[in-house]
Amino acid sequence: MRVLITGATGLVGKEIVKKCLENDISVHYLTTSKHKLQNQKNYKGFYWNPSKNELDAGCFDGVDAIINLAGATIGSRWTKSNKQAILESRTQSLHVLKEALSKQDHLISHLISASAIGIYKDSLTKYYEEGCNHLSDNFLGMVVKNWEAAADEFMDLGIAVAKVRIGLVLDTNSGALPQMVKPIKYGLGAVFGKGNQWQSWIHIEDLADIFVFILREELHGVYNGVAPNPVTNHELTHSIANVLDRPLWLPNIPKVLMKTILGEMHILLFESQRVSSKKIEERGFEFSFPNLNPALQDLLK
Repeated sequence: MRVLITGATGLVGKEIVKKCLENDISVHYLTTSKHKLQNQKNYKGFYWNPSKNELDAGCFDGVDAIINLAGATIGSRWTKSNKQAILESRTQSLHVLKEALSKQDHLISHLISASAIGIYKDSLTKYYEEGCNHLSDNFLGMVVKNWEAAADEFMDLGIAVAKVRIGLVLDTNSGALPQMVKPIKYGLGAVFGKGNQWQSWIHIEDLADIFVFILREELHGVYNGVAPNPVTNHELTHSIANVLDRPLWLPNIPKVLMKTILGEMHILLFESQRVSSKKIEERGFEFSFPNLNPALQDLLK
């Protein structure tokens, strides 16, 4: 099997590439950085520039499926230009892929596209499954709805589409966890707001395994990329402190303060989505890290 991956050099992409190669799945990848192009056994890079509708069509040679992870980080301050980049980097990359695919004789049968649990409304009480239509109307919700709609357009080409709504990804070196660890390690950690907001997390290895599982099983539809046991921000913060054996003595950080500092982006810290992993488990997927403490022990020790 050969798969084409966009966003292969990012946090999630690197782990998926590793899992693919371990499972004898050959990887082609698209990158916007020419210095990241490599040509090794079972791992070959191709250049593209979605903003200019540029793509090396050689990337499709022998490819059975596409894993799409392309998208600008949501971790930069949400200025008008950054918000535009967050949206367009996701939708435009899919449009460029679809247009290029429509000109190919060799038909790829499967698209697995990243999505996000930010599509679900902020709620302390709801338990979100994939079929829920209680969707967010804020900026993140709008981005994810457009992102998923762009992925669904591949069905016009007869391609089966799967979408993975990713939660809080826990990784040792990148993403949110190192940013949470840093203040706690120096005795400056604190819970955000009341701390009762749900955080639906997932270990990076489990997330990569979900993508490979969907690829191998040829699944389509929407799947939540979260661990089976979400926790509150209070639980998450205290669990990190316990694993690091560090005290938490500062008072909770007020929402109004973070809104002043971060602006609209503060919702990343305070919105609550309790999300179910039941659907992917019912398809036969088994998590290596279903519970938070073993996941943190694995990542932080």
